Amino acid sequence: MCAKPFFFCLLRSSNNILCNRFKMDSAEDKFCLREVLVSFKSCLLNDDKDVLVEHYLTGWKGLVRFMNTLGTVFSFVSKDAVTKIQIMENYLKGDNGERYRTLRSMVEYELSGNLVDLTKRSSHPDSGCRTLLRLHRALRWLQLFLEKLRTSSEDSKTSTLCSEAYNDSLANYHPWLIRKTASVAFFALPTRNTFFEVMNVGSPDVVVEMLGEALPYVSKVYDFTQELYVQRNLLDLP
Repeated sequence: MCAKPFFFCLLRSSNNILCNRFKMDSAEDKFCLREVLVSFKSCLLNDDKDVLVEHYLTGWKGLVRFMNTLGTVFSFVSKDAVTKIQIMENYLKGDNGERYRTLRSMVEYELSGNLVDLTKRSSHPDSGCRTLLRLHRALRWLQLFLEKLRTSSEDSKTSTLCSEAYNDSLANYHPWLIRKTASVAFFALPTRNTFFEVMNVGSPDVVVEMLGEALPYVSKVYDFTQELYVQRNLLDLP
């Protein structure tokens, strides 16, 4: 771990990615937008009335690969997302894994069993409800950012697009230092075309078309989660 404060480590690493074409170390880790599309499309159950947690996590793994292609710029989100994904996968593999098969069954199980810290973190600091809420908040940011990329012009500043998406979503849950660090790090983001190259599906026109196909499914998953958490008063879990 870098001995210097996270702020300076992030800035130093971010400088190394300017004007570069980003590549992953192996084919297994290579991001592909099509895989994210399939995962989030597969999430939805019963006419969009429930979400399969396993496919949700698979979609998130794809989004983590996307963030990792950009070096450390998004590490303040991707590292936390990896931790949250591991927690949820442990629930799925555990003795009560069937209870965590869908988002609705997880919420009902944890609330009925008093397995959620509703007002302060105490006996259940890593409940499934709280863990998935953190992924849910970050998903909104990526959803907004990718939509801005899709609808922007070729010469649009990705730093501005990303900052706008962040300020409208995830920034509301971050302390000042992280917000400041993020706003500076975003200046190291590559061009729109470089982002599209990272998505590994073809030309910019093909990427725009596929984003137009994928993002509605991401939105449906987000909207269902948001509605369920509103109904059960879970949006402000500590």
